[in-house]
Amino acid sequence: MSMINSTQRLVLSSVLAAALVAGAHAATPAPEGAAVYFVTPTDGQTVSSPVTVRFGLENLGVAPAGVEREATGHHHLLVDVDEMPPMDQPVPADERHIHFGGGQTQTTLELSPGEHTLQLLVGDHMHVPHEPPVMSEKITITVE
Repeated sequence: MSMINSTQRLVLSSVLAAALVAGAHAATPAPEGAAVYFVTPTDGQTVSSPVTVRFGLENLGVAPAGVEREATGHHHLLVDVDEMPPMDQPVPADERHIHFGGGQTQTTLELSPGEHTLQLLVGDHMHVPHEPPVMSEKITITVE
C-alpha cells in the first residue's frame, strides 16, 4: 500500500528532521470550535479504489507546514491506525500517517479491497497536533 512517493518521503523526512532539531515545541492552541471532518467518503460507505478523500475544516484555516500563522494548520490522514500518535510530538510520516504539508484539502488513495479506517488530525507548522487536538471521528469504509 504505497501512498507516498520517494520525493514526498524525502520532503517529509526533511521537515520532520528540522522539527526535531528545533527541539521542544510548545503546543499551538486550537481556536475555539475548531473541527476537522471528512467531506467524502462517509462512515460506512462502500467505495472503489482509487478513493477520493476530501477534508473539511471549521474555525481553523489551512497553512502549509513551516508557515506559522495564528489559527491555522495542515492535514494529516491516518489510514488503518489503531493508536493515535503522541500529541506532543510531530506526527510520524509513513504510509499510514500521510502528511499534507502543502496545505492540500483532498487526496486520492489506492487502497486494497476490504475494510479500512480513516481519521484526520490537524498539525501546526511543525506537524505537532494543536492543544486540544483537532481530529475527526474515525470512519470505516469498505473498498470493493
